[in-house]
Amino acid sequence: MARRLSQLIDQWRLRKVQDRWTKAADDAAKMEPSTLRSLRAEARTMRRQIDRVIHAADHRLGLPALGAGLPRAPLGTDWVWRPDVWRGAISSPGAVAVAGRTAISDDLALFHDCPLGEVAFRQTRNHGEVDRAPFGLTLDVFGFRGSFLSLAIAFPPEAVAGLRSRHLLRIDALVDCDRPLQAVARLNLKHGPNVAQLMQDIPATGRDKLVEFDLAYAGLDETRIEHLWLDVIFNAPALSRITLHDLVASRRPRAEL
Repeated sequence: MARRLSQLIDQWRLRKVQDRWTKAADDAAKMEPSTLRSLRAEARTMRRQIDRVIHAADHRLGLPALGAGLPRAPLGTDWVWRPDVWRGAISSPGAVAVAGRTAISDDLALFHDCPLGEVAFRQTRNHGEVDRAPFGLTLDVFGFRGSFLSLAIAFPPEAVAGLRSRHLLRIDALVDCDRPLQAVARLNLKHGPNVAQLMQDIPATGRDKLVEFDLAYAGLDETRIEHLWLDVIFNAPALSRITLHDLVASRRPRAEL
């Protein structure tokens, strides 16, 4: 009985909040500027929290029915992570990317130096039976006169915690491209004032892409590792469509000999 009463009270409160914001939306066009500024600040605060709920719900409920989840991790894996754009719906699902930096999500940005304005991105919904992630990212490149096009993926602090030179860092991706992919992956590791870089070619053919970085070759100061990020650099991208259906980073310690 008490639980039912609590539910009824919550529903009544929700209706009152909805009625208030419906009225605010109707009255916004004729509000005083000072009142409107205050209302806008309140609305933005609420929207951030609502967007967080929607993003988490999309991630948990929007997974493809078949083949859902993370790729099978190698034995000994101690950290696995999928960036936001592949986990749930983002607030700005598509745009034309102007030259320079275009933020796609909090942990993903697109960089290029083409002056033509013919590079676009959009978040797409995965529906394939073999797709593991609920969402993908499509890049449409038309004319391209720049010298580079890249995605920069900022890893979370958990990637750094406990990271050692004996770790292998692995990138699993599912990629479709209308022609053989020409791309490289560059891992950047900031330790103290220095940035170590490791580069690997991404396989040109096949949908499943696997790249591994052996941190033993990075020359790291293990006591000063601060930040990791990954650059996916596309070569000769003109007149191509590249869809990244999934991207997952993981790490594991190298097996001792």
